[in-house]
Amino acid sequence: MDITQDLKWRYATKKFDNNKKVSKDDIDKILEAFNLTASSYGLQPIKLVVLQDELKQEELVKFSMMQQQVKDASHVLVFCIDSEVNEDKISDYFNLVKQTRNTPDDILNPFKKFLIEDFKLKTQEEIEAWAKNQAYLAMGNLLTVCAMLKIDSCPMEGFNPDKFDEILGLHKLNLKSVLVMPIGYRSEDDFMASLKKVRKPIEDMIIFK
Repeated sequence: MDITQDLKWRYATKKFDNNKKVSKDDIDKILEAFNLTASSYGLQPIKLVVLQDELKQEELVKFSMMQQQVKDASHVLVFCIDSEVNEDKISDYFNLVKQTRNTPDDILNPFKKFLIEDFKLKTQEEIEAWAKNQAYLAMGNLLTVCAMLKIDSCPMEGFNPDKFDEILGLHKLNLKSVLVMPIGYRSEDDFMASLKKVRKPIEDMIIFK
């Protein structure tokens, strides 16, 4: 395994082969990787919708700046954020910590109290911006995991979140879509696949102190 070569192999796929499907085994690996992604405070204020409905995928193309990857991909991953992070959700997290690690309340409670009070002071916009950052972390992780599995992907911000939320019924789940990532296998005639990756020289990107 050479992760550098995997990352060089990866590109934002513009045309998928709609006859090729990602196996359940590989989907399970991607979902596990999503769940293992680092998140601020460990709160995981994100969810992943795995879309594999060809009719819905086709319907969503017009709300994705006509990007055909949404229709032709094997699956479309929709990264969502929780609409709110309140005291109940924070308490649920600390209950999970206690259950998993058997950590005493006197150790957990000070940090729990701090987070509850801190989030009460944040505006809705601040909470959503914070949660969206966690979605970007997850997408970055899955881009790498997909490359390692030789599964093609295309990270997308160009879509209409309100329409995605409506069509996928996300409002009922108190979720908001923020990022989209079609996955599958590149078409043989995707011209982007043969192009050299364009990156600045590494010495222009790294600073040692």
